[in-house]
Amino acid sequence: MEHGNTYRHDRLAFLDTNRPLPALAEAALVVAVTVTKWRMSRNTRCALRDLPDHLYKDIGITKTQAQIEAEKPFWRG
Repeated sequence: MEHGNTYRHDRLAFLDTNRPLPALAEAALVVAVTVTKWRMSRNTRCALRDLPDHLYKDIGITKTQAQIEAEKPFWRG
């Protein structure tokens, strides 16, 4: 998987050295980042919802608080 990380790094470095980006590339980047954040939010909330009961105390919330957070739509912060 090392090749994948190198390729990703190369793409990010390319974007960083070729500023300003064309409008379409900038828009695509905004969409990609937004979708990635939404996916991460959804995954985190699903993981929170599925925790064993005894772990809620460890992270400092109640099961009810976890359920409320897990029920939020993925696009809400």
